[in-house]
Amino acid sequence: MPRSASRLLSPSRVRLGVQAAYAIFLLYAGWRFVLYVRWAMGETEDFVPKPPSVEGFLPISALIAFKRLLFTGQWDPVHPAGLFIFIAVLGMAVLLRKGFCGYICPVGFISSLLARLGARLRIARRTGPRVSRLLSLPKYLLLAQFAWISVVSMDVESIEGFLLSPYNFVADTRMLQFFLAPSPTALTVFAVLGVASLVLPYFWCRVLCPYGALLSLLARLSPVAVRRDPAVCVDCGRCSRACPAALPVQRLERVSSGECVGCTECIAACPVDGCLSVTAPGKRRLPAWSIAAGCVAVLLVTWGAAQALGMWESPLPQAMVRRFHMMLQVGLITH
Repeated sequence: MPRSASRLLSPSRVRLGVQAAYAIFLLYAGWRFVLYVRWAMGETEDFVPKPPSVEGFLPISALIAFKRLLFTGQWDPVHPAGLFIFIAVLGMAVLLRKGFCGYICPVGFISSLLARLGARLRIARRTGPRVSRLLSLPKYLLLAQFAWISVVSMDVESIEGFLLSPYNFVADTRMLQFFLAPSPTALTVFAVLGVASLVLPYFWCRVLCPYGALLSLLARLSPVAVRRDPAVCVDCGRCSRACPAALPVQRLERVSSGECVGCTECIAACPVDGCLSVTAPGKRRLPAWSIAAGCVAVLLVTWGAAQALGMWESPLPQAMVRRFHMMLQVGLITH
């Protein structure tokens, strides 16, 4: 590959490009969603269709709907796109490690920007493998709690009741209201998380994110991984220092940890050509950008399949959805 093309497709540029592109898309979808909510709340009669992609911010609802799908074979009619996105993200983890966290997740994008800022300010601190494992425990405990409350303890009848409840109909709008007008407590929590992310890079992702914990468990099944060739490794440690998950890459022959987000920053940092590479089954080498391309492809294929099946948008009457929003407006829906 020509040197100019190699620089253009460097892991940092590819990752930042995909993250920025998806962030811009989400900002556009968010703006359209605000216009939709204004109509749904009766603030205007100018109807703007709801962008289904915003349902991707409802992973708990999607998790519950996924259990319903497994037990009954019925698709979620309230937030169908959310269920499609959830399944796509699970599949992405199995195929491409935690590529969702590394390239798609907006919180991951914000975390990467804060990590860069912390490094520039020289306040970022690294943790060793043992400390990193201990720090990851809270997110697994949170995952277990959410799984118990939202899935294990709910039978099909309870799931039906939740998915068709007035609250679930307006859950995405409630989410929007939370971010547009956060409480003082929420602002304080955001500030603490932001400062913590400057000192401990990717604090939320590594310590507290239950969604990431679920993906970590599935990512262990991924056939794609970064491999190190011990025969040419010079043990400089640059790969380990570049890893956002603080994995000891220089001591591993295959980076099989569920915490790997597939960012390939370790490959970019390595001074020895061919020492580190992304590999498929059979140790077949892939381009460093293949995980990023695969993640984008999974989302596009999922969207295309949902559109072809006519299941990307909710089939429920807009008049009924608007009625629930009117109830929310006057305080009849609080939870």
